Amino acid sequence: MKKFAFLLIAAQLVFATPALAQSIDSIAAVVNEDVILRSEVKLATDNIVAQNAQRAADLPPRDILERQVLERLIMMRLQIARANSSGMRVEDAEVDQAVASIAQQNNLTTAQLVSQATQGGMSEKAFRKTIADELLLQRMKMAYAQSTIRVSESEVDNVLSSLSKGGTQYHLANIVVTLPEGATSEQIELGQKKIDGIKAQIDRGEMDFTAAAMRYSNAPNALDGGDLGWRAIEEVPPAFAQQLVNMQQGEILGPVRGTTGFQLLKLVDIRQNAAGTNTVTQYRIQQILIKSADPANDNAARAKAETLRARLVGGADFAKLAKSDSDDAATKDRGGEIDWRSQDALGEVGATVAGLADNAVSEPIQTAEGWVIVKRLGTRQGVAASDDQRAQARDMIGRRKLEESYDRFLREMRGEAYIDIRRADGSSESTPVATPAATPAN
Repeated sequence: MKKFAFLLIAAQLVFATPALAQSIDSIAAVVNEDVILRSEVKLATDNIVAQNAQRAADLPPRDILERQVLERLIMMRLQIARANSSGMRVEDAEVDQAVASIAQQNNLTTAQLVSQATQGGMSEKAFRKTIADELLLQRMKMAYAQSTIRVSESEVDNVLSSLSKGGTQYHLANIVVTLPEGATSEQIELGQKKIDGIKAQIDRGEMDFTAAAMRYSNAPNALDGGDLGWRAIEEVPPAFAQQLVNMQQGEILGPVRGTTGFQLLKLVDIRQNAAGTNTVTQYRIQQILIKSADPANDNAARAKAETLRARLVGGADFAKLAKSDSDDAATKDRGGEIDWRSQDALGEVGATVAGLADNAVSEPIQTAEGWVIVKRLGTRQGVAASDDQRAQARDMIGRRKLEESYDRFLREMRGEAYIDIRRADGSSESTPVATPAATPAN
């Protein structure tokens, strides 16, 4: 019931019960034009303590835990505000579907789920608002990934090749001490001392890695003991990947300076994937598409394609013609180039491509979209993979890139925001030098 438990905690991060809100009215933080009440922080902290009752000794002291909760809440408020200002919305039907899915995952009816979620005094409306906010955060993260993260076909092929050889998977955990953007030498030195001190406590046996992560890590997985789950080597940041392959189970790597600060990385366990040996011929091509609603009877489109082909045979530059004349929006800016694909993956032009010599240009090919001219740039033997396997590999690479990139985006967003953290007596304090690298949970 991990997902359900998270949502209950997240709900407490957003909504305090009316009785508690009335009894505690002081402000914990001002976030741009929004405020976070101390009652919200207290209620959320109480729920986290209850959720971790069996490992209470590993939790950080109450004041540190409350600061972690406050930082998470700050990041949630900033992201929700950014998503709303970008025009993102979540419809009631989407919330209904999400609630039903969570209920099914936890072997509950929808009514039972809502009943459990509202036992602490939170209303059903507040619970649904929490689900909507979580969907909104996921939507913003997805939009950021689609606009920022790029994964090439060559990167996908490299991952598939590694997996076909029976690639190793690593169960990892980490501890992060973050640094602000443009950290000063004093801030870097302070961060280095902190991570060194954490490592020294672990080495001396004064605290195990899980407890140290829960107490000291600035990462969003701190309360999970720093657990990162199972990852292929392609999902591990390059700063760690080369050293990871030589580590033994239980060994700790670091401290290592990464993009967000200092990290310790623990290799919890290792497992092997079964090897696969299927290979297939792959082709790298360029193409020009002349769109037509009725290619078989559109003489103008065919004539244009034949004219372009004649210019190409006469020595015209394929990339320039693709940029100026192709109707394929997905490839024209790249000069019509399509990275390594099998014959099947090339669809209607696949058979023609297979019959061409390298650097040869095809006659115009009639397709469902219109007339296509293809130039074969090269061939190679690659890993045979279904569309689903390629999608999984692409997702694997994208997640690794997104982790680092989205974290920087959040840190920049936090740095640009007006954030005033209040002490219990109502006076202001400066925001922390090293802010937790919080990200929305999936």
